[in-house]
Amino acid sequence: MNVLAIGNSFSEDATRYLHNIARADGENIQVVSLYIGGCSLERHYRNMLSGKDVYELQYNGEKTGFYVSLEDALLNRNWDVITLQQASLLSFVKDSYEPYISSLVAFVKDCVPKAKIYFHQTWAYEDGSHKLLNQAKYESAENMLKDIVKVSEDIAEGIGADGIIRGGETLGLLAQKGITGIHRDTFHASLGLGRYALGLIWYRTLTGRSVITNSFCDLDEPVSEDIIRVVKESVESLF
Repeated sequence: MNVLAIGNSFSEDATRYLHNIARADGENIQVVSLYIGGCSLERHYRNMLSGKDVYELQYNGEKTGFYVSLEDALLNRNWDVITLQQASLLSFVKDSYEPYISSLVAFVKDCVPKAKIYFHQTWAYEDGSHKLLNQAKYESAENMLKDIVKVSEDIAEGIGADGIIRGGETLGLLAQKGITGIHRDTFHASLGLGRYALGLIWYRTLTGRSVITNSFCDLDEPVSEDIIRVVKESVESLF
């Protein structure tokens, strides 16, 4: 399976372990993430129009040092899945999505007509953080996530997406269970636990395969066996 994530640092977090999780399960997923930090749908749209080589290409969770245009990336191979998402500070603002996401979907379908399009649902900031309280203007991560989920469902339906990758709900469920260490700076996913949980929900969504027996655990930060079990059970409970 060939997966192309059109995103930002949140897609970088989400795809860090996807290839290796799949490989541990005997599956071959090649994943490319088009990275620009903080990139919004409006900026993706303007990049689409300009055709400039502005995206850092990340391959199977690793930086390559190569830069490509959106069109060149789309035409590079026969993608099976292409994901789209909004910048985190706009993820809960429904009016920020259009007309950009519909134009991007049309462009993607023109370039890769057989690819499935998934909406990548991003996550809430950490409770009590400056970014949550003063930038997103939410009193709790739970309230931010509720709005993200609602907007994600509306937008995914509006563009006729083939599915939603529920990254936000995954991390939110872990927080509800009292799991800490989900974020590394109050908003990005932690290098071990957070990115691992996101990788599992991506794998479970795209393949339909259970993650309970998946053996991958070579993480950039250590995560205990007990927490890994909780993460797997949490991912499975969303299906």
